[in-house]
Amino acid sequence: MIAQLRKPMPGSAQQCGRVAVLMGGESAEREVSLKSGQAVYQALLTAGVDAVPVDLQGHIFHQLTELKVDRAFNLLHGRGGEDGRIRAVLDFLEIPSTGSGVGASALTMNKVLTKKVIRCSDIATPDFIELHDESDCERLLADFGLPVFVKPVLEGSSIGTAPVHQASELLPAWQAARRFGAVFAERFIDGSEYTAGFIGDQVLPLIKLETPNEFYDYEAKYLADDTIYTCPCGLDDEQVSEINAMVLDTVRATGVCGWGRVDLMMDRQLRPWIIEVNTIPGMTDHSLIPMAGRAAGLEMPELALTILAATLNGENDHVQVS
Repeated sequence: MIAQLRKPMPGSAQQCGRVAVLMGGESAEREVSLKSGQAVYQALLTAGVDAVPVDLQGHIFHQLTELKVDRAFNLLHGRGGEDGRIRAVLDFLEIPSTGSGVGASALTMNKVLTKKVIRCSDIATPDFIELHDESDCERLLADFGLPVFVKPVLEGSSIGTAPVHQASELLPAWQAARRFGAVFAERFIDGSEYTAGFIGDQVLPLIKLETPNEFYDYEAKYLADDTIYTCPCGLDDEQVSEINAMVLDTVRATGVCGWGRVDLMMDRQLRPWIIEVNTIPGMTDHSLIPMAGRAAGLEMPELALTILAATLNGENDHVQVS
């Protein structure tokens, strides 16, 4: 069952002081980040926070030093923001920030390293193979087998991701993904997709994702109106408890904290498999954390303030799991 979420104390909005909502950046997820940032900026204003929107581009160090803010709400999706680089600058400038620390951010931005870490903690994740060159693609066909998902190692929002069912699809998928850097292939899990948001040590209500597209891709995430979100997710209490425990085990193993989202698949035998960890999930009108927050009784202003208020007491410095 879901524990009651700890809501911000009265007066938290004023205690937060002046808050920079960091958005935009220069990654492939820039447009999504701008939408997330604007949504959170408006939510914080509604909650009574003295917030300022900041599109970080170019000389970010100078931008941040000139802001004169008390803390930051980091909504820079993708490289440069979600990989810990902005957090490192914020830490250097002694500006408290939402989300995970530098090490956990860098780890979970790398999907392959994340899978290796959680596998070492005996958490189920689909088998995978790194695809450095065409010979690895040939080795995949000979030894690993199909179907698979081909994915960039360092991108989010399903950018560059493609399912591969036939041998003829593999090389084009690898070439397309390679434009974004290192590539890997992950065993295709035939089943249903779920996502679990978390704030601090508490898991938000699970959401089941269904799309008429072949998978939950960029279009289904941010553009389509026919994606189906089911929350409560339809699983029984025992299954939900199993997944929640698995999510918190993943949080512990990777060291992420503050807030985030863990994506997973449930196969036809009802076995859950962790797919990836997102330390700065989307907060747009199509995004999953606001949806799960509403199911837990938190509308967007209170949700944003709850995430931000963790910076007041050091909750983002470590993970506490009850």
